[in-house]
Amino acid sequence: MPTPKQMEKLAAEAIRRRAPSAAAPDAPLPAEYWESVLKDPRADATGAQLRQRRLSEIQRHVLRISCRRCERTVEIQTADAVRLYGGNAVWKDVAQRLLDNTCQQRTGRHEEDGCWPGFDMT
Repeated sequence: MPTPKQMEKLAAEAIRRRAPSAAAPDAPLPAEYWESVLKDPRADATGAQLRQRRLSEIQRHVLRISCRRCERTVEIQTADAVRLYGGNAVWKDVAQRLLDNTCQQRTGRHEEDGCWPGFDMT
């Protein structure tokens, strides 16, 4: 059975051996991590940039828009959206049209009428 002093020495050695592989919580992340994050295709555009893209530039198979007011979600295949609205149509405008065509939140006041698009991309 090791003495308490020997146990402390063994524990310190184990921590020293483990330290290079296990980073501290406040340690900076390695460059490889940031490189892989930036190479991820989802990092290509922000939400605002995606809203301003033309339908022909969007690589997703299904486009989804939800209303922040009535929590309704509308989906359309990208190919169908291009066929209906044209490849040069901006996604933001098409999304607003899709929500407005089936809106059930009509109050009679122009400022409050219609759905409020939420461009949460998942």
